[in-house]
Amino acid sequence: MKYIFVTGGVVSSLGKGLAAAALGTLLEHRGLKVLMQKFDPYLNVDPGTMSPFQHGEVYVLDDGAETDLDLGHYERFTSGKLSKLNNLTSGQVYETVIKKERRGDYLGSTVQVIPHVTDEIKNRLYESTENTDANVIITEIGGTTGDIEGMPFLEALRQFKDEVGHENVVFVHATLIPYIKAAEELKTKPTQQSVAALRGIGIAPDVLVCRSEFPLDDDVRRKLAMFCNVPVEAVVPFLDIKGTIYEAPLKMYEQKLDQIVCDRLELETDEIDLLDWRNMVDRIVNPTHTVRIAVVGKYIELQDAYKSIYESLTHAGAANDTAVEILRVSSDDIEEKGPEEVLEGIHGILIPGGFGDRGIEGKVKAVQYARENSIPFFGICLGMQIATIEFARNVCGHKKANSTEFNEKTPDPVICILEEQKEVTEKGASMRLGTWETKLKKGSQAQKLYGTTKVNERHRHRYEFNHDYKSEFEKNGLQLVGTSPDGTLGEIVELKDHPFYIGVQFHPEFQSKPTAPHPLFKGFVAASLEARE
Repeated sequence: MKYIFVTGGVVSSLGKGLAAAALGTLLEHRGLKVLMQKFDPYLNVDPGTMSPFQHGEVYVLDDGAETDLDLGHYERFTSGKLSKLNNLTSGQVYETVIKKERRGDYLGSTVQVIPHVTDEIKNRLYESTENTDANVIITEIGGTTGDIEGMPFLEALRQFKDEVGHENVVFVHATLIPYIKAAEELKTKPTQQSVAALRGIGIAPDVLVCRSEFPLDDDVRRKLAMFCNVPVEAVVPFLDIKGTIYEAPLKMYEQKLDQIVCDRLELETDEIDLLDWRNMVDRIVNPTHTVRIAVVGKYIELQDAYKSIYESLTHAGAANDTAVEILRVSSDDIEEKGPEEVLEGIHGILIPGGFGDRGIEGKVKAVQYARENSIPFFGICLGMQIATIEFARNVCGHKKANSTEFNEKTPDPVICILEEQKEVTEKGASMRLGTWETKLKKGSQAQKLYGTTKVNERHRHRYEFNHDYKSEFEKNGLQLVGTSPDGTLGEIVELKDHPFYIGVQFHPEFQSKPTAPHPLFKGFVAASLEARE
């Protein structure tokens, strides 16, 4: 096993996850089997209880792990399926150490950061590689060098390098090369300081990935190489990408990042062939058509809150030779101004997942606008529940219909809490999570798009479709076309006599890839394009 550790310096949001994912893409195209993971220094056990405004979206894995959104990058850029072992937080580490101490596992020792916390971090590294056929594991370390909470992780990696042998480990350090406009210069000192801090811990980076708005000339690269003690060719520029993030592997390939890493690890690989990736990028960058799709949400101000939704629309657009112009719409604006003003000129409407009652009425109006004006509609998780509420109110005549999440005393609870959730008191990792099977009704639009009658999709919810209203809904045109295998849980609803109107309880965005778009997103964009024509 070969190990690649990606650290960051100077500032956060440098794109460490994107750089790591791009490297994973290149190594896979060289014929290697790659496993990716992230170590996050924050003290939350997982991001499941964190606000999207704090952390962006929560990405859910097949096994139900609620993880950092960077794992979405990893799964989209590589073929590996990740598990709970591939996302470690300080919260998980300290929780495990304290439980062991309470059980007496440390035999009366004084429990300390070194060796007990660092040993736990190293144990996860070993554990994540036990049952895998991967040749290379790429681990991104969250935060920046010098963060107090990140120090145990870096110390653990220093120890780990000595245990597995330096010849089996590469440290890639992502750093910022700021441009000072007044001086008209790129400055290397922040990177020098960042690398000095890393070397002070005992880690010498092998490669520098340098984020910059402007190209790095030879003098800058030589200066960085000299002061940071790396070869000049290992100073890899990573300029801002203006087209699509899926260009990142191609940019890294131009800088020979994959070759540098393979040489350093003495890996013999196949000749790289990026034709499929180049073709996919070309379809994204140079499409024939354009559609405008509104994503109506409550965390719309933050780009990362619906990251997988936006990426899935991009994948589906490429499959339809179409650029998807995403209009990010706050549901609060629809409540204030009305859908006619806010959604004018839109070819498709998507309502993503979410929690809490803020902005709900704006989403209800958006669904009504889509239904009454034959605009393609795609509801995901909460979006499906909103569609059910809107139909109950405006078609079936239950004017006070609602979800018990928003109104426990509603006379028509068309959405209610899952039976197994009624006794749950803890918020963390307690929802219906992970991959569950859905049975599809033959002849339904969803079944035709999937091309099968059984699918497995990832879930993250507490509330469900109330089957007491099923017959009334179907009589009025809203069909339940997807259920759990035993038929007890409603998974997919469709509206008859509408160009495209599908609501799903699960999260299809977590399984879409640029080279394999999700069929529901692909169908939604196709319907939006047809609506535009």
